[in-house]
Amino acid sequence: MVTSSDLLRIPYTPDLTEGGIAYAGRSLPHTYDRVGGSPFDRLRRIVAGVAAELAFRRILTQKNIPFDIKGATPFTDPDRYDVMLGGHRCGIKSFLISRREQITSLRADPGLILKAPALVPVDQYSADGQSDNDLYLFAFLTGLIAASPDDYQKAVGANQPTYLIHTMPKTWVRPHTWIPLGPLVLKSESDEILRLEIGGQDSDRGFTTCKLELPPRTRVNANGDFYSLAYIHVESRPKARLGIHSPTRRETYLIEPVAWSNIWVYGMDIYLAGWITRQEFRRRASLITEGSLVFQYQQTRTKNLAVPVSDLRPMSGLFERVLEQETNGT
Repeated sequence: MVTSSDLLRIPYTPDLTEGGIAYAGRSLPHTYDRVGGSPFDRLRRIVAGVAAELAFRRILTQKNIPFDIKGATPFTDPDRYDVMLGGHRCGIKSFLISRREQITSLRADPGLILKAPALVPVDQYSADGQSDNDLYLFAFLTGLIAASPDDYQKAVGANQPTYLIHTMPKTWVRPHTWIPLGPLVLKSESDEILRLEIGGQDSDRGFTTCKLELPPRTRVNANGDFYSLAYIHVESRPKARLGIHSPTRRETYLIEPVAWSNIWVYGMDIYLAGWITRQEFRRRASLITEGSLVFQYQQTRTKNLAVPVSDLRPMSGLFERVLEQETNGT
């Protein structure tokens, strides 16, 4: 059983968001939005999830807890690795808490997390390649987002970091025919110079990027062997349309000024709540239907299995077990 004193708080640092953003862009050709909604919301969830995983590795290092990493399935999660503790693969299930009133309440009383359900989506639990000996670890990340244009401007005015991105349509991200898109040509209708980065895949489906500087109303060719295009990132919000032309597709794709969103997560704290084996989780879990109100979400968008966070096992016990195994050579 987990109590308030068992919650492990990890201070948040901006480099965790940077790591999450770096992964989020690379993941676009390989991830599918099972819960619907905005692609920008999905990217923020990915950023927060990776940030929590990086923070977990950091705390293991700080506490001298031995761990290994194991590569994930290359066609579903490129460059992603699972943490292995004591021979068990750890799946970190993290939840971004971004509502201001909820963040304020958690700062005053982190023990409120104990009332939350530890959620695992049904389709995620049922996915191939898992073992009953896998461990589920649950983390809650508090942090603000600046998604709307007004909030974005407030972040810029406060000299906060931002990351503006536009995700391309599925036909560009995962084209049916694997042939070169280029030479890609970009043009901005803005009156100022636009600095940007495009990211996609090359002929071998490896991730590739190209950084460009677009003078006003001038066509610029993008270097690189792009067979798919996942996103375009700009340093500042364009005040006019941006176009990208693919001669292969015989298409010019136009991005309106309102079609950019800031996916930077302004993290505050990460709370590691506890852990449970996959086998025990399934034995004790109950079903939470789609559309339910839970601590983490005002409305769930998919079916979940859940156990109460208070029924998890403390992280300290897991760390002690791993250290004991290391000491005994088992």
